[in-house]
Amino acid sequence: MKIGILSAGGDCPGINAAIRGVGKTALLHYGMEVVGIHNGFSGLLDRDVELFTERTLSGILGRGGTILGTSREKPFKKSADGYLSHKPQIIYQNYHELGLDALVCIGGNGTQKTAFKLAKMGLNVVGIPKTIDNDLYGTDFSFGFDTAVSVATDAIDRLHSTASSHKRVMVVEVMGHSAGWIALYAGMAGAADIILLPELGYDIDKVNDKVIERAQRGKPYSIIVLAEGLRTGAESPSDYLSHEIEEATGLETRRTVLGYIQRGGSPSPADRNLATRLGGHATELIVRGEFGRMVGQRNGHMVSVPLQEVAGRTRLVPVDDDLIRCGEKLGISFGH
Repeated sequence: MKIGILSAGGDCPGINAAIRGVGKTALLHYGMEVVGIHNGFSGLLDRDVELFTERTLSGILGRGGTILGTSREKPFKKSADGYLSHKPQIIYQNYHELGLDALVCIGGNGTQKTAFKLAKMGLNVVGIPKTIDNDLYGTDFSFGFDTAVSVATDAIDRLHSTASSHKRVMVVEVMGHSAGWIALYAGMAGAADIILLPELGYDIDKVNDKVIERAQRGKPYSIIVLAEGLRTGAESPSDYLSHEIEEATGLETRRTVLGYIQRGGSPSPADRNLATRLGGHATELIVRGEFGRMVGQRNGHMVSVPLQEVAGRTRLVPVDDDLIRCGEKLGISFGH
């Protein structure tokens, strides 16, 4: 059996661990052939591939980025006049001409949507969830999330001393697109005073009241963590909020946007292990002939879900999430 592996979309800590999990399980345990496809779906279009060996997969477990490279190629994207290109047919043809029996697609929401469409065309596809945002439906956690939370938490920890020394309000913007998972987990782990999530919305007056109430209790500094997807009507939610807070409270307010630093570098031990397990389970699905599915983790166990259920869906923070309830009991404001 011959399988292909690609990584698509944004880079993320743990991709190499997932590649290694798939490849080594396939090579060493099942005696399969493994082909690495460069630069996401672009590599399938251009037939830019390499044959993997055990040596290829050695020493990559803790490396950031992806040894295969990546791209944001969307082969099913329609042109401006509404016509679909020939790219899906080219991928279909190259899949068969390369002699592939299965294709493993490592990626986030867009990648899994493309994987589903390829599966509908008749290709044997298995998806592996990859995103720091943790917003993929079908899995409790995706690899990359733990690393991003660790980086964000470390930054928040460091900002505490600056905030207290200068008696400032610090507004920290973290990644996450339309989901607030990173903001919630890093905000709680970093002892934020206010955490603002897209799923909950916020009342700026309530935010200001919390900042003033802390100042009146002898704490003229506050740490506010917000997700980049927070709807403020402005291009930059942290810029808007820092201005509004300073105007309303009179307290010096500064913003910090963490950006891509959350997405780079070596994966955490937890992400290495999760990515390895997901990669190994993807190979097991291929052996069992269970295609058109994405592997995931639920309640600590490896599972798989149909790509049809994953495609086009976003997993948001539930408004009654246990961590939110815990934070509220600790006196943390969620802006409402």
